Amino acid sequence: MKKTYKIEVDCANCANLMEEAARKTAGVAAATVNFMTQKMIVEFEEGMEPVEVMKAVSKACKKVEPDCVIQL
Repeated sequence: MKKTYKIEVDCANCANLMEEAARKTAGVAAATVNFMTQKMIVEFEEGMEPVEVMKAVSKACKKVEPDCVIQL
């Protein structure tokens, strides 16, 4: 399953770091962060619950940029 989320990120480098953090999160098959459109596209592994996985993704992204916002 693939879902798109609106994000608020301040710079392109932070967006790249957030993308890398999201990809390393358990339950995420693939992740892309687009700084220009302020969107994150996440593809979830089979059988994973998107809401729970996105909580972990959000936590991982806040380690990269504490003031980032992902609208779940």
